[in-house]
Amino acid sequence: MNPRRPCAWAAVAGALLVASTTWAAFAAWSPPARSVVVAEYRPSDAILEARDGRPLQHVRIDPTRRRLAWTPLGEISPALVRAVVESEDRRFYEHAGVDPWALGAAAWQRLSSGARRGASTITMQLAALLDEDLRPAHGRRRSVREKLRQMQAAITLDAAWGKDQILEAYLNLAPFRGEVEGVRAAAEVLLEKSPHGIDAAEAALLAALLPAPSAPPEVVRRRARRLASPTHVADADLDRAARRVFARPDGRGPTPRLAPHLARRLLGSRPGVRAVRSTVDADLQRHASRALQRELASIRHSNVRDGAVVVLDNASGDVLAYVASSGAHATARHVDGVRARRQAGSTLKPFLYALAIERRLLTAASLLDDSPLEVPVGGAVYRPRNYDDGFRGTVTLRTALASSLNVPAVRTQRLVGEPAFVDRLAALGFTDLVTTGDHYGPSLTLGTAEVSLIELANAYRSLARGGVRSPVRLTDDTESETERRVFSPETSFVVASILSDREARSATFGLENALATRFWTAVKTGTSKEMRDNWCVGFSERYTVAVWVGNSSGEPMHHVSGITGAAPTWLAVMSHLHRDLPSNAPRPPAGLVERPVSFPDGRRRPEWFLRGTEPATPRIERAHTPTRIRSPVDQALHVLDPNIPSARERIALVAEPADPTLSWRMNGTPLGSAGAPLLWPPRAGRHDLVLEDTAGDVVDRVEFRVRSGGDVY
Repeated sequence: MNPRRPCAWAAVAGALLVASTTWAAFAAWSPPARSVVVAEYRPSDAILEARDGRPLQHVRIDPTRRRLAWTPLGEISPALVRAVVESEDRRFYEHAGVDPWALGAAAWQRLSSGARRGASTITMQLAALLDEDLRPAHGRRRSVREKLRQMQAAITLDAAWGKDQILEAYLNLAPFRGEVEGVRAAAEVLLEKSPHGIDAAEAALLAALLPAPSAPPEVVRRRARRLASPTHVADADLDRAARRVFARPDGRGPTPRLAPHLARRLLGSRPGVRAVRSTVDADLQRHASRALQRELASIRHSNVRDGAVVVLDNASGDVLAYVASSGAHATARHVDGVRARRQAGSTLKPFLYALAIERRLLTAASLLDDSPLEVPVGGAVYRPRNYDDGFRGTVTLRTALASSLNVPAVRTQRLVGEPAFVDRLAALGFTDLVTTGDHYGPSLTLGTAEVSLIELANAYRSLARGGVRSPVRLTDDTESETERRVFSPETSFVVASILSDREARSATFGLENALATRFWTAVKTGTSKEMRDNWCVGFSERYTVAVWVGNSSGEPMHHVSGITGAAPTWLAVMSHLHRDLPSNAPRPPAGLVERPVSFPDGRRRPEWFLRGTEPATPRIERAHTPTRIRSPVDQALHVLDPNIPSARERIALVAEPADPTLSWRMNGTPLGSAGAPLLWPPRAGRHDLVLEDTAGDVVDRVEFRVRSGGDVY
């Protein structure tokens, strides 16, 4: 007997079975339109896109399976298409959804030996993937009735869809291994490549996974060798592909991981949204991340592990880079370093001096006293120190700010007043400040307030925009909000001029350092208490760049300053931004005048002044010493002596220096001029003493208590 004759008869029997029973047994199955299947396809990941649409970050939102984007057939490797057709349905392009030859062979094998052989075509498998009613109950095979219904659905599907459409949908919906579904996930997660790059060995291995995605590795290898044999794939190549596939149980793959913290923030706030277009520039994000990691690697011996970088477009507020972590070597990879709040160090000083200049209390040429200072705070004494523990005597405001001297800043804060300074910081967008009472004390300007990197960057961006603040933009669909002026254009220009002055900062940093760019920039560094945080923030004509380095745990760094910590990364990012783009200094606003000034040490230079604050003569002789209350000391306790007649007991009210244009007010009651010490008869209780000018503005204020000598302690 011809050995092929039983199979031929079986094929005829199978065809007759399909023709006579399938259509009669069931109501017609209606296949979904291909466009509906593609539209309803849902990847397991949501995608954060860069401003040009490229993926920045995938965020897993479906924990039950791993699917990536739908892949057109033209973007799938021909080697994989051939291997899948050969493996699953070699007469795919010849039959009408059901292969009668495969059915006949399966029936003959079952009748002759009792063995089961699969006869499902790709179209039959796709029908079951599209309709869960066509799938068998979990843990058992399909019944004859269920199989016939699946065949009827496949014939209907083949008539409604084209062959390439069926094959494309199958490759996008079929499970390959574990939770991995679809060709793109199989390629990227298991092989770390795109679907179009799959070679013959990899194609054989992926095709071998389809009949039994959870089969043991050796079973898959044997099946892949049989599939690869006609294509002469070397066993070594097959083994290499197998090692890659079976070495990735976590299912992560090579998905882009450029902005994980921003992705969680933006995608987590939009449930159901599978893609969000951000304002981030993908190339800049990658460059900033690498620059940060390089710098941290160079100072790791100084106990520095973490960092963050923000880049803003000055005009629009678009966040062009959002690097919230230093990556693999970070001590806390999930902490968002862009939004974490940390002590600001000296980075708030520009806003303090801007306020003093705008209120016409000081000018850039004002001489300030950088000498030892003691400030009473809550019964103790606060002694501010400069970074190098030295003092420089009389300095200009320009030098004090550019060189980040601490003592002149504390004196200036006492002149401006903490409440006014806090109010202006709040207007700049620092949202977590305590705005009631003297919460921070004299060290506010040295950075005791906690701020985030993105708040700091946007506050400096306000200076870059001539004193106008607007919110940052993280997505391209962010609605624009009303702009707010926080400083005058003239004040912003003067402060930017100081922060761009290489010579003025040389007193502390020298002339050559990481703040010196070949194009115009204005920049400031800051280091918090015990070297826990290090900042560098600055702007060019077009961009603002802010960098933080430190340890997310709060552990101190070792001997790291603004110049050696955050500044090199700032310089690398800013130089990259302006590699082909100039940055010009801003033009002076109309409300400024430029005058030459000379100082007691013989130096002479031109300086900018708000119109009306320029000196009458070019020579500036005396340092500006803010008038303050010398006596009584703030928060002091005075005890009345019962042995001294009350008519003779007095507390001296002393202003330093004495100023007859100022006056005293005790508990709201005027007491007279502060041009000389005033002896005040004490009364038991808590008292509020104010030193005010002719306009009623507070120059200095102290609170103290008086207690009777007979009171019980």
